[in-house]
Amino acid sequence: MKVSSVPAPNMKPNMKKKKNNRTTENLLRMQKHKLLYLMVLPGLVYFIIFKYFPMGGLVIAFQDYQAFLGITGSSWVGMKHFIRLFTEPTFFMLLRNTLVLFALNIVIFFPLPIILALMLNEVRKLVFKNIIQTIIYIPHFMSWVIIVSISYVFLTVDGGVLNEMIAALGGEKISFLTSPEWLRTVYMGQVIWKELGWSTIIYLSAITVVDTQLYEAAEMDGAGRLRKTWHVTLPAIRPVIITLLILKIGSTLDLGFEHMYLLLNSLNREVAEIFDTYIYTAGLKNGQLSFSTTVGLFKGVVGLILIMGSNRLAKKFGEDGVY
Repeated sequence: MKVSSVPAPNMKPNMKKKKNNRTTENLLRMQKHKLLYLMVLPGLVYFIIFKYFPMGGLVIAFQDYQAFLGITGSSWVGMKHFIRLFTEPTFFMLLRNTLVLFALNIVIFFPLPIILALMLNEVRKLVFKNIIQTIIYIPHFMSWVIIVSISYVFLTVDGGVLNEMIAALGGEKISFLTSPEWLRTVYMGQVIWKELGWSTIIYLSAITVVDTQLYEAAEMDGAGRLRKTWHVTLPAIRPVIITLLILKIGSTLDLGFEHMYLLLNSLNREVAEIFDTYIYTAGLKNGQLSFSTTVGLFKGVVGLILIMGSNRLAKKFGEDGVY
């Protein structure tokens, strides 16, 4: 006997009714929490105006953009700028310099705030702890111009404090600011100096919400401070560490323009030029707006892929991820 596959006559009205109920529930929920939605509104408007709306300009990556013709009047050139980007020797220099600095950031800088937060958590005298936190937070509020300028006073060959000390000890002065061999050391030193203290805030916040009963149970088992840190604190803040690591990986090609531009000069360009500084040079100095937009688009796509990939990998290993 042939069974009919025609749906029951009351199925569609039921689905429509269920959809209407869900819409009504959402509207009631929004009305109930309208103040919270109003608080979100400025941030949402900010992102739409300053983050999403400018993305429309990415189309000039596929054009020979001329400012006086505008987007609608400029000619379309397809993948011409992408082919140029990937076939020029400069691309591999930029990729190498950016990846090396990113690797140094991950290997050297990323673990330091975690270690510092764990150490600060063990400080029992609150006054002493607050003084240390205040001192290490201050550099974050200084601009890169100030950080690099202070470094210049210490590192320059012409009367720099460090070089004068080396000379007084009978050594030969070192060109820290122009030598390609010292560029990455100086760069990482400044990153650690400026951002180490500020980066500990999130980890310290995560540590404060660890269940104290876990520490008490560990003490009953005879665990000392080091074992409690290893077996209780670190596992408790692991989701935060994973989340920040995913966000860090997403900014692999985005090291920041201002800092490196202040360190960049003609003598260390071979190791100091990165995608961020190259976009400025190609776009604003040389007027190649379409090509610099292509470089920026490449950076954005790579960052998106890395975030999605690392987030998926984190979920595969049982972590929450960032979305």
